[in-house]
Amino acid sequence: MHGAAVSLAKKVKSHPSTPDLFLVSDMLDLSVFIALCGPMYAHIPTLLYFHENQLSYPWSPTDEDTIYKRDRHYAFINYTSALVADRVCFNSAFHMDSFLSELPSFLSAFPDHQEVENVDIIRAKSQVLPLGVEFREQKAHVQQMLSKPTILWNHRWEYDKNPSAFFRLLTRISQEGIDFSLILLGESFQKIPPAIQTGLEVLKDHIIHQGFVESRSAYQRWVWQADVLPVTSRHDFFGLSVVEAIGAGVYPLLPNRCAYPEHIPAEWQSEHIYTTEEELYLKLTRFLRSPKAPHPQLQEHVHAYKWQMLKGRYDALFQQIAANAGE
Repeated sequence: MHGAAVSLAKKVKSHPSTPDLFLVSDMLDLSVFIALCGPMYAHIPTLLYFHENQLSYPWSPTDEDTIYKRDRHYAFINYTSALVADRVCFNSAFHMDSFLSELPSFLSAFPDHQEVENVDIIRAKSQVLPLGVEFREQKAHVQQMLSKPTILWNHRWEYDKNPSAFFRLLTRISQEGIDFSLILLGESFQKIPPAIQTGLEVLKDHIIHQGFVESRSAYQRWVWQADVLPVTSRHDFFGLSVVEAIGAGVYPLLPNRCAYPEHIPAEWQSEHIYTTEEELYLKLTRFLRSPKAPHPQLQEHVHAYKWQMLKGRYDALFQQIAANAGE
């Protein structure tokens, strides 16, 4: 977040052509980038896309930045970049609302010149632009090989994804004699916490796959074999792995927080959205005793994120920003 602006500005200035638009992510210090590009590029409009942000992203209690009380300069970079950008896009409504809601208190913590009114300036040029997702062949097109209901984990094994709650839930269900298979995908902790190591040992007879897979096709084959996705994450600005699983026909059980409710039609939220861990336990055990396919409307809902459906919105927005800059 510090060095990228220096390196990218150097590359832009050495390139033979002049762009019509700078499309940058939240990982760039846009203020520094524009300053280093110089006057020749000052007329080029900028679109800042927030895939995540450092203001409302939860820190792990074991993170050194938390332990040593790192200042919040990375959040300040997100703030100044949004202030400088001509247009600001977020990957979900939850993401946009959480960032803009936390900005006033963040700025109010400064001793003077808090400029809280700048939040309204950023809000006025902000909008939601979902990720474009590449859905592969549908689960219905492949033959199911597993006889037991199969539970899926397809996220990073990190603090914000709350794997401890996931293993606590499955350990309880296993100890009650309910049978299931378990697919564990995703990159894992460098050092697995003792509670999760214990959970892996308790659940070893259920696990049919554990660990990261290198190829996209191998990952998709495992997702296709899954029946149900109980999500315990504390945080997701969009939830790409969740959307992919729903799009592949996996039955979702999602917490009533973050961006997850955006991925379930209102009329189906009582079935697929939970509030407490106990409610998740009840919904999951009910499913494992009587598995069923999700309603087709769920797949149709997330298929609105298909890149083929969204690319026209992206193109139209880019063209609009570029045209407005020339006026």
